Amino acid sequence: MLEALRRGAQTRVAKLLFGLLVLSFGIWGVHDVFRGWGRGAVAHVGNTAISDEEFRRAYQNELDRVSQQARQRITAEQGRAFGLDKQVLAQLISGAAVEAHGEQLGLALSDQTLVEGIQSDPDFQIDGKFSKQNFDALLRQIGMTERGFLNLRRKDELRAAIIRSFVTGQTVPKPLFDLMHAYNDEKRVIEWVKIDPDAITVADASDEKLKELYDKDQAKYMTPEYRKVQVLTLSVDDLKNHVTITDEEIAKSYEATKDTYNKPEERRIQQIAFKDKATAEAALKDLRDGKKSFGDVAKEAGAKDTDVDLGLVTKKSLIDPKIADVAFSLEKDKYSDVVEGRFATVILRVTQIDPGINRTLADVKDQVRDKLATEKAKSELQNKHDEVEDNRIAGKTLTEIAEASKLTFKEIPATDATGLSPEGKPVMETPDLRKIVTRAFAPDSSTDDSAIELSDGGYAWVNVLSNDAPKQKPFDAVKAQVKDNYIASERHRLLEELAKKLVERVNAGEPMTALEAEAKNKVEKTDPLTRKTIPQSLSEAVVAQAFALPKGKAGHGPSPDQTTAVVYRVADVIAAPEASLTETDQLMRQLNAELANQTLIEYAEALKKRLGTTVNTAEMNAALGLSEE
Repeated sequence: MLEALRRGAQTRVAKLLFGLLVLSFGIWGVHDVFRGWGRGAVAHVGNTAISDEEFRRAYQNELDRVSQQARQRITAEQGRAFGLDKQVLAQLISGAAVEAHGEQLGLALSDQTLVEGIQSDPDFQIDGKFSKQNFDALLRQIGMTERGFLNLRRKDELRAAIIRSFVTGQTVPKPLFDLMHAYNDEKRVIEWVKIDPDAITVADASDEKLKELYDKDQAKYMTPEYRKVQVLTLSVDDLKNHVTITDEEIAKSYEATKDTYNKPEERRIQQIAFKDKATAEAALKDLRDGKKSFGDVAKEAGAKDTDVDLGLVTKKSLIDPKIADVAFSLEKDKYSDVVEGRFATVILRVTQIDPGINRTLADVKDQVRDKLATEKAKSELQNKHDEVEDNRIAGKTLTEIAEASKLTFKEIPATDATGLSPEGKPVMETPDLRKIVTRAFAPDSSTDDSAIELSDGGYAWVNVLSNDAPKQKPFDAVKAQVKDNYIASERHRLLEELAKKLVERVNAGEPMTALEAEAKNKVEKTDPLTRKTIPQSLSEAVVAQAFALPKGKAGHGPSPDQTTAVVYRVADVIAAPEASLTETDQLMRQLNAELANQTLIEYAEALKKRLGTTVNTAEMNAALGLSEE
């Protein structure tokens, strides 16, 4: 069916409703085929309109995709901050431009062709035959009519045909291939020496010099902004303290789940499988007579080590119950009799036994109570959240709510934007400290805001009482810091000067080994490396610079740990060898994809200019739920 739909989603519903993608270029759009669409348009490309509902659906689809990649829910507000709304609109406009061009070219597909394509689609077949019942059920599920689905199919096929006309016929020019292969596979050998930081000496600065540096850059020596904050937290632990669990509930829960508190016996089991019982019995005799070892027999049976060792397992984890019974009744390091199992005839040996542990109710009573209290607290969490919100709407302060609801409350006299007090200590012991102070330092945090969702499933409310603007630290208080900054800056300057001087000597004809005394380090040499091969001893910047220099020339750059400088020389340049068939195929695919992408971008941009594109910002904001303010 729609190949683009299959590539764009994981579920059938998602791929029909959202997965609209042509090749890998994101030039796509959906038009008025869904029920209940509004009349507003966020943009026009020529006479083709992009409806507000279409934009909302596409934007939500992109949020879902990004959320899946990030493994956390991305809100609509965060999506706008990332520019996803503009990206989605640009894709829809490009898709609409392609559609409009198809109409101008008079391209069309008959309903019969589309129907035949749908009937032959495996997604709508059962036992190789089209299922009208399944097709209708799916259309009802996604709220789409047959005519709407045919229209969507028609747009998909037409756009795909236009795109294929660009991509299928293109070829990668040989000069481009040769240039990229030579660039990618050229190798270089680099001689280098790391300057020992002790190779330079930083002179002490006078108090007058330090004061001068302080006055010149006072912005470095300011106290951070501090805010006085109230934090009300609602956690499972808070609610657990007020939950009553009876002994009867504990006993009932233990009986229902007591296996989860026990540790089953585990055994490390070795097994050799044989083709028949006679072969197995002959092997067992050799084992018990001491003629052969277990490993010898396994090797003769054609078994690998991974086939023989089943690992440390429980009885329940063994599929064959007959083998499980024998294995868990066998003495350690003894050979079993021949076992005719469900799937194979085997000999077993147990090399390790870890006894199981059975815990009584008395052993785990506190654990069961805590489990039940946690479950009750979690079920009560949302109700308590709503209770707090109702009290806030009623005008109660966080302090009053905390006292009435017996929740954790803390007033923080001063915190900076990183969650540290003026003494440099965390203001709260919680993994969500960063999340809480981010809310406290948000631009609209002058009043308590909506609840923050915490990592343990709980909530927190933040109220900012006051803020203390940054203040200039006096010179005497930061003198040591000014001195450290001076030393770091001066060390960097002197290392840079020394590195430049050493480079000039090499470029004037001196060998790299002549630098060792002044650099206080030995010269080393790399193996031949490509642009993408970054050895641990050199920084990415140095390797990039080395590939920009001719053979024999020197340069300098930062060390990988950024503590000093490295002086290097291009010792050899090795041209790329002739590309192998595999390398040719890989590079051709890469260049084809890049050329296709560039061609499609230029095509879509040209269409948008020729057809004329307008965006209704007010309608777009309305579709996103933004006010006119």
